[in-house]
Amino acid sequence: MTSLEGVGLHISNQMKKRIRLAVSLFYFGQGLGFASWASRIPSIKTALGLSEAQLGTLLLMIPIGQLVTMPLSAALVNKYGSHKILPITAAIYAIVLFLIAFAPNIWILGAILFLFGVSGNMCNISVNTQGVLAEQLYGKPIMSSFHGAWSLAGFTGALLGLLSMNFQIGTVGHFAGVLVLLLVNIVLNRNFLVAEESKEKSTKKKEKFKPDWLIVQLGIIGFFSMATEGAMFDWTGVYFSDVVQAPEKWITLGYASFMVMMAAGRFIGDGVIAKLGRQRTLQISGCMMFVGMLTSVLFPNLWICTLAFMIVGLGVACNVPTVYSVTGSHKTIPAGVALAMVSSISFLGFLVGPVLIGYIAELSSLRYSFAVFSLFGVLMFFMVSRLKIFNQ
Repeated sequence: MTSLEGVGLHISNQMKKRIRLAVSLFYFGQGLGFASWASRIPSIKTALGLSEAQLGTLLLMIPIGQLVTMPLSAALVNKYGSHKILPITAAIYAIVLFLIAFAPNIWILGAILFLFGVSGNMCNISVNTQGVLAEQLYGKPIMSSFHGAWSLAGFTGALLGLLSMNFQIGTVGHFAGVLVLLLVNIVLNRNFLVAEESKEKSTKKKEKFKPDWLIVQLGIIGFFSMATEGAMFDWTGVYFSDVVQAPEKWITLGYASFMVMMAAGRFIGDGVIAKLGRQRTLQISGCMMFVGMLTSVLFPNLWICTLAFMIVGLGVACNVPTVYSVTGSHKTIPAGVALAMVSSISFLGFLVGPVLIGYIAELSSLRYSFAVFSLFGVLMFFMVSRLKIFNQ
């Protein structure tokens, strides 16, 4: 296990690269687990005979599990260190994914999905804390590449799901294969995580950390970006079908173009941030979110909308990684606790965004709802411009 003490002064470049690879693979593993579940939702829905309403209710169990576990995740990471918590929770996450395949009814599936959310949140806080520590070890922006690994895992998980269904491999066999891959990943990389310094274990008085205004603002910036992400994940297909009226074979083009550019943006984002700085990068990102969303509203054409969603993908690519990066450098709150607070607010955007799109569309139209969401980019631009922490 590599200690952060001395922040890389006595660590070779080769070891730093191995640490970066290990952290990247933990990000990849978490993304692969979630994408594997998502790819099998239709199969599970059919197998259990779930209605649309029942499925919608079940899907809420994951975010509920994630949200109620935020304080516990922060406390565990702060007390024991993310390097100890991450391998354990990553293994639990993989096992719970496997158990989903055996759910015999809606009630047990709901309970397992709740645990999936719980373990997923603990992984999320731990792995992002590791991302912050590894970035500090490097002394330069590398957080976006970690989130790029998560995005790449999304493609891989979707591909594995498609292949398993085409080769008529059941959900049990599919998830068993993923379980093995994730456990092997943990075993091979757990000893290359960054160990935080101890948190004054001799101190008997327990510290209580409350979110300050800076933490809230960082969370709101994350909220705007993740609300846009959530809307794009859930509504691009519907938008291409109902508004663009694309041929059936092109309906997924909008989603694919968004995902490809978001992943690409995360892999090139660290270099952009190093050159332009965090504040300028996020300002440009906010503008791209605004321009991309509004362009899709003003010109509901197949190819123009494809380009517009590519712009949105680039616009959201570096936002959350950058927000998490500066959050981890908070002066008065430990990284794990600060990340839990910011990710709580940010993740609400991912949950609320698709719902808001639906409600606004019900009251007016889907195009109007996308126009409203374009304003998130403008709001993000002004908030980022005001915060000095992005210039540090």
